[in-house]
Amino acid sequence: MRCFKELKINMQIVKTSRYLLELEAVLDFIAQDSLNRALEFVHKLNEQVLDLDNMPYKCRASLKSNDHHIRDLVFYGYVIPYRINIKRNQIEVLGIFSENEWEL
Repeated sequence: MRCFKELKINMQIVKTSRYLLELEAVLDFIAQDSLNRALEFVHKLNEQVLDLDNMPYKCRASLKSNDHHIRDLVFYGYVIPYRINIKRNQIEVLGIFSENEWEL
């Protein structure tokens, strides 16, 4: 597959402002029940997101886009869409959602 040849090692992970805002809302929701679970959630999620540069195409193609560079990381029932931007050598984390209402 051509895209694997173009990938550079150690892609930069970029968390968009939209992702950060949506993540804050998710963490606020989880923290209503347990602050410790919210902290554990964000810690484990960050590990998964930072690991994307090892194999950016390991997650499924996004259900919200026809672009094969947009992928969905599924984590504890949440979907984290991200874009593999080969030209910038970046993985752009676009958002986080648990419902089907999210739009690119």
